Amino acid sequence: MEWMSVGENIRKKRLAKSWKQATLAEKVDLSNSYMGMIERGEKIPRLETFVNITNALDTTSDEILEGVLNKGYEIRMSEYIKKIEGLPKEEQNQIYDVLDVMLKYGHKRR
Repeated sequence: MEWMSVGENIRKKRLAKSWKQATLAEKVDLSNSYMGMIERGEKIPRLETFVNITNALDTTSDEILEGVLNKGYEIRMSEYIKKIEGLPKEEQNQIYDVLDVMLKYGHKRR
């Protein structure tokens, strides 16, 4: 398994919030050096630490575990479906039209 991607995904989420590593470390009560080891893939956080990091980043575990979970994309797709269903019909149709085009022509590029 690609455990390094867990740290990379944590780092991406942290940077998306424009947080310094020290900011996230403080929010989850970790040392800066340990947070750095997690982000570099040198350490795998305990479950409690993982949950605290995920909650602090206001993200989901499947987003952090992307690249590690075999079912990660299924979880992500179900989240997309929920979001799309919450949109007005016209916007839903626009999204489906884009997907149709991408699916129709995407396979031809391979």
